[in-house]
Parts: sequence; structure tokens; C-alpha cells
Amino acid sequence: MPIILSQRSPDPHVTADLELALTAEERGRSRHRFETLNGEVIFLQLPRGTTLKDGDVLQSADGTRVKIVAKPEPILIVEAANDLALLKAAYHLGNRHVPLEILVNRLHLSPDPVLREMLEHRGLQVTAAIAPFQPESGAYEHHHD
Repeated sequence: MPIILSQRSPDPHVTADLELALTAEERGRSRHRFETLNGEVIFLQLPRGTTLKDGDVLQSADGTRVKIVAKPEPILIVEAANDLALLKAAYHLGNRHVPLEILVNRLHLSPDPVLREMLEHRGLQVTAAIAPFQPESGAYEHHHD
């Protein structure tokens, strides 16, 4: 029988019964069917606009708790010789509305050959990797608690 998750757990530190690994794109889906690694069918029925984060715990009406895990996925890691070059890269990517994870000394984004070329042309080091991706929430996005 499928598990229907319709709310966040009132206690985010509670122990989960299952884990569900999702990509950044999948964590932005509020209504979707997924399967866990062990074959459990899970339906998300969350408020529209909900974006899930790594570590969020969702709960079904019967109390089943599922922890959301950021699934490793292909990303580009952008590094620069100095902070200003990295800030300029973030500015140019932001102008293109690119989902972006901003860290202290690097940026992460989904692979895109055009963006990679643009960044390398600006003198930045761009490396392909497989890692969890947690892009910044939009300025007007709600975090439903």
C-alpha cells in the first residue's frame, strides 16, 4: 500500500521510518509518485510551491515518517582565484536564473555546456562532479513548516 505524505513532521529531529533520496529537481515537486530504494511507493501531496531540503522529515496521516535525502547528481563546481571573480560569476548566473548552490569558496550548478564555456571564458575553474545539490531558494519562496 502506498504511503501518502502530506505534511512535515512537527518534530524535524524525529527518527524516520524510511529515507527517500531525491534530486534537487525532484525536491521541488509537491505532488508526485516516488519509490524508495527498497521499493516502497510514496506519493507526495504537499502544498503547491513546497521545496524540500536535505534532512526534512515528512509524515503521513498514519504517522509514517520519511526523511528526505539529497541524492547525489551531476553538478558543476565553480571555483575562482579570488572572491570578486566568484561574486561576478554568481551575478552572471543569477541574471540567467540558474539554480545555484552558493558556498563560501565555490558555486554548484547543474551541468550546462554553454554556462560552463561562459564561466571558463571568464577565467574560472569548472569541474564536473557527482554530489548532492541544494540550490538556494528563490527570494519569494515560502518554507512551509
